[in-house]
Amino acid sequence: MHKYQKIGIKTPRILLPNKNIDLRKWAVIACDQFTAQPEYWQEVENIVGDAPSTYHMILPEVFLETPQEEERIKNANIAMQNYLQSGIFTSMEGFIYVRRKLNGQTRRGLMVCLDLEHYDYTPGAQTLIRASEGTIVDRLPPRIRIRKQAVLETPHILVLFDDPLDTVFGPLEDQLGTFEKLYDFELMLGSGHLEGYAINNDAIQQGILTALEQLIDPETFANKYALEPGKHQPMLFAMGDGNHSLATAKAIWEEIKPSVGSDHPARYALVEIENVHDPALAFEPIYRVLFDLNTDILQEMHAYWGDSLRVEEVDTPEELIAAVDAARGSVHKVGMITSDGLKLITIHDAKENLPVGTLQHFLDMFMANQGAEKIDYIHGEDVLFEMGTVEGNVGFYIPGMDKSDLFKTMILDGALPRKTFSMGSAKTKRFYMECRRIQPAS
Repeated sequence: MHKYQKIGIKTPRILLPNKNIDLRKWAVIACDQFTAQPEYWQEVENIVGDAPSTYHMILPEVFLETPQEEERIKNANIAMQNYLQSGIFTSMEGFIYVRRKLNGQTRRGLMVCLDLEHYDYTPGAQTLIRASEGTIVDRLPPRIRIRKQAVLETPHILVLFDDPLDTVFGPLEDQLGTFEKLYDFELMLGSGHLEGYAINNDAIQQGILTALEQLIDPETFANKYALEPGKHQPMLFAMGDGNHSLATAKAIWEEIKPSVGSDHPARYALVEIENVHDPALAFEPIYRVLFDLNTDILQEMHAYWGDSLRVEEVDTPEELIAAVDAARGSVHKVGMITSDGLKLITIHDAKENLPVGTLQHFLDMFMANQGAEKIDYIHGEDVLFEMGTVEGNVGFYIPGMDKSDLFKTMILDGALPRKTFSMGSAKTKRFYMECRRIQPAS
């Protein structure tokens, strides 16, 4: 494998299921999707059955804190071992160019290994690879329990780079017909089509690496973001999806590296990198739903925000959404969905830059005081309004952010409030497909 330290990349050795495996059953969606819709995962289980599948190698988060959690973690690690021993994989070394087709658009990505020595998820980190939002450390233990014993990783991690001129992937599209096609199939449950192409030509690989390196050329970097030259450390990659999975890999690497040395496979993580400017890549807000309220939430809001808070009744979802999306500046608006109707929450002189941060600070306090039994972060307005109107629940509609602002905001202000944005809707999330050894072969 070749290492490119300046940009934190290593060419991976990737394991793919052989031609006898039904890829429509093998590939399943990211484990942190449809957490409030167990019926989705039941349908996945019905489709997969006992067939070889990444479903058997993961812990869907719908099963967190349920009686099934520990058994599923144990079975996930057993499945990985069985798949390795049964010879279902073929191996290749090099990058894979990924094309995901959905809703008439094609989203492009590249499978690479990122060096965890260049990544830090702590607030204020100035590393080459950075977390785009706050990391919830309490969410790491279940993932750590899986990865610590795992011999394989299969990623749903999407990492972004900022390439407005499409210098990295543009040339690959022009040469697509010359690449070896590795897979080409329909994803389950209406999630589109997936293609993967081997990039095993040295000249083409070098072109990719050179284009990425140019993005952090000191002069280019300073001019792009209107920075004082030399004042800011270069940032090439920002987490898009799977921040907690990469944080898990980092936590384990930091724990084991004193005893395993610097060239252990766990030093790296297999990810898909994507251009934040890809036209098929949409940033959508992530909504909040509280379940089984224990406290009068409006009363708590008045106590928290005081005279800065105004609450108005709204007649229709369309009116609520329009009002929230139109807000600007330090006046932040949030939609509140309850069984008693819709309410527009306005906070004047907000201290946070984004409405999601203003809301999240309140919700953190509210949940710490046991104001509700559970909070969930969901995609889709239909699901939000359906769940929010259930007796005892409350949902919150928040505006999205412009994806072109992501890198400059992170460079100047640091990580965003957690769960600020989602890269597309639930069905567009990455499917598990490629695997990689994270323990040396015995």
